[in-house]
Amino acid sequence: MKRDKNISWHDSGNVNQKIKGLQIAIIGGTGGIGRALSQQLAAHGADVLVVGQTFRDAGKSGISFLQADLSLMSEAQRVATALPAETLDMLIFTTGIFAAPQRQETAEGIERDLAVSFLNRKVIFDATAPRLGRLRPGDRIKPRVFIMGYPGSGQIGKANDLNAERSYKALPVHMNTVAGNEMLVLQAANHYPHISVFGLNPGLIKTNIRDNWLGKDSFKARVLETLIGWFAPTADSYARSITPLLVSDDLGGYSGVLFNRKGQAILSSEGLSETHIRTFMSAASALIARTGISEK
Repeated sequence: MKRDKNISWHDSGNVNQKIKGLQIAIIGGTGGIGRALSQQLAAHGADVLVVGQTFRDAGKSGISFLQADLSLMSEAQRVATALPAETLDMLIFTTGIFAAPQRQETAEGIERDLAVSFLNRKVIFDATAPRLGRLRPGDRIKPRVFIMGYPGSGQIGKANDLNAERSYKALPVHMNTVAGNEMLVLQAANHYPHISVFGLNPGLIKTNIRDNWLGKDSFKARVLETLIGWFAPTADSYARSITPLLVSDDLGGYSGVLFNRKGQAILSSEGLSETHIRTFMSAASALIARTGISEK
């Protein structure tokens, strides 16, 4: 990742004041980084709606729950309809997995990693972005969308076998989701002037996101997560450090910018031209349409 030294922001120090009363939805907020962010933001006074499969924070003040199986495009469409997009101040996408050693397919015929780590985000974002924040008070800052993945890492994706039906290798398949999420940020920044969209790259964080690749509670998974825990931040520490960025006044004119683990602006991946992005997103939309979902 290369730093973008033309873009900077500062922590104004009044995070509590900025977050208190914000309406925030976190897609994938029931585990890992998403859960850590939901707890952090709720502790500062935000009203946080988390979307996922298993709710672990029942009874915690400021956190509510919408259950959904985000591997299914039909569920993503339902979530998009259920979200109170018009009153949201912030929408954060964190849900994701790693591709398994052998190809997995959802009930809708979509490669599972692509469905969970990218396509459901596209369905939800495309359906909610036009109405995001439309009914909020006029003096509020633009609604903000943060899309978490590994932007700026040089991945541009391949659209010619997006569903990995002709050939399957776990790492290239996952890199398609990485590229797709970065492209979602870049494309949205040009299409939706009434909102601000950003990409977040947390780097290695000790979570369970690699379970699908290594096997849940397997020896390999335990060893790797232990090693990661020795030198990488925890989800909680990352959430604490990145929270001031989410509400910084300095982000107002920076839609489309990507940020690394430390909250430093980074350059987008080379090769993500408008033509390439259109081609990749068209392939993604065609794949979503195969499930019977019509994007809006």
